[in-house]
Amino acid sequence: MHQHKNVLLIVVDQWRGDTLAMLGHPLIKTPNIESLASEGVTFARHYTQAVPCGPGRASLLTGLYMMNHRAVQNTIPLDARHTNIALEVRKAGYEPALVGYTTTTPDPRVTAAQDPRYTVLGADMEGWKSVGSWGLKMEAYFGWLAAQGVELPDNPWDIWLPEGLEAHDVGATARPSVIPAHLSDTTWFTDKGLDYLRSVQNKPWFLHLGYYRPHPPFAAPAPYHDMYDPAQCPAPVRAASPQAEGEQHPMLKFYLDNIARKSFFQNGQGLASQMDEAEVRQMRATYYGLMSEVDDQIGRVFKFLKETGQWDNTLVVLTSDHGEQLGDHHLLGKMGYFDESFHIPMIVRDPGVQSDATRGQIVRQFTETVDTMPTILDWMGQAIPRACDGASLLPFLHSGQAPKNWRTEVHYEFDFRNIYYSQPEDVLGTDMDESALAVVQDEQYKYVHFAALPPLFFDLRKDPEQLHNCAQDPEYAALVLAYAQKMLNWRLKHADKTLTGYAASPAGLTQRD
Repeated sequence: MHQHKNVLLIVVDQWRGDTLAMLGHPLIKTPNIESLASEGVTFARHYTQAVPCGPGRASLLTGLYMMNHRAVQNTIPLDARHTNIALEVRKAGYEPALVGYTTTTPDPRVTAAQDPRYTVLGADMEGWKSVGSWGLKMEAYFGWLAAQGVELPDNPWDIWLPEGLEAHDVGATARPSVIPAHLSDTTWFTDKGLDYLRSVQNKPWFLHLGYYRPHPPFAAPAPYHDMYDPAQCPAPVRAASPQAEGEQHPMLKFYLDNIARKSFFQNGQGLASQMDEAEVRQMRATYYGLMSEVDDQIGRVFKFLKETGQWDNTLVVLTSDHGEQLGDHHLLGKMGYFDESFHIPMIVRDPGVQSDATRGQIVRQFTETVDTMPTILDWMGQAIPRACDGASLLPFLHSGQAPKNWRTEVHYEFDFRNIYYSQPEDVLGTDMDESALAVVQDEQYKYVHFAALPPLFFDLRKDPEQLHNCAQDPEYAALVLAYAQKMLNWRLKHADKTLTGYAASPAGLTQRD
């Protein structure tokens, strides 16, 4: 029996928080994730602090709100002064291994402008030992495919085209992807993770096991492509038309008018907002298939840990960087202010917890992705940096009770400045540093504050689907003010506090926790 402490942090990409069987999803088949949840705790109201990948992963891995880490969009650099989970666990003698990616752009003040990492959406965060990177443009994965005898097309991404593509296939399709399951990126990342785990059986290890799926292209290999019946998939939650939806807010209208199918389907043509209900249901069936494929591969990892006697001393955390609109509000991807983009899975299994009082439980209190780093450090017995905005979730696992003064709301942010593949500023008339919004949300209400555009306010008891903006309704004026004050209080409390616990005094330097 291995006695040392190991950590397995599984980070899936673009996995909606409501797509878990434990939370009542009617279709999803993920037996390995469900088994993990039966031994741990599922956090039902868990939110990322920012979207898309780069900002979300920055919050996940630094424990900082976006207002503090300021890696506000894909391609925007992460300040080199910030610590992260990898740097912190090195203090405990671990060499943190990375399978997958972190979508991090380096700090240009300490990195040469000619560095090739500046030619892509993001590279790897400092502190990690990469043991399963597919390179800046997936070249390692494509090279592996070539070594397996796959004849790659001129554009290697075309392996995710539907098999037997026909002219009418311009988006979601029931056809499987060209690439078979045993050669998929999900299998490849799993193989890389298992290679690493075989090499570290006799020492403590920390593995970030990342998966690309169910991120687009939405094309699942056989047999996952038809595992789910589109007719059984939930219908989208949306207004009667994209035009009606866009009347809610000018920023929403921008994305309805500009998100293209080609960003989600290798064969995509036309706008995402033009998808009819049948196509949305087909896309959801494919999305769920990709999830089941990930679950099968995660099962290989769990099986290995059990066979090698490491399951009983390994903390397992499963989460995602952000969600996916999946046709809700006529949108695809992750943006804006809707829960579909920000609500994510969070399952934590502490091997030391044997009590049935918490095993298999579902926590309904609000939790946030900034809680991930302090939870892991707490379990390892490591100090949590004062700058960290989150708090350890271990009390939920150990006592089944929320810690004293636990949060009663969640906060998240989105930055919509111009980047090379999207130019909202030009349409909305906002300046770069005012192209931003922040959300405060509790069980009753949701307030969306824009730096330079009209606010939004939703009464979640009457309008859980968030189709009716009450911000200008006189009946809600006092509530809008109260939630704007909540937002200001949050920003005051969580302004960067790296050094604010220190102070000079007649007796010398003092420090407060």
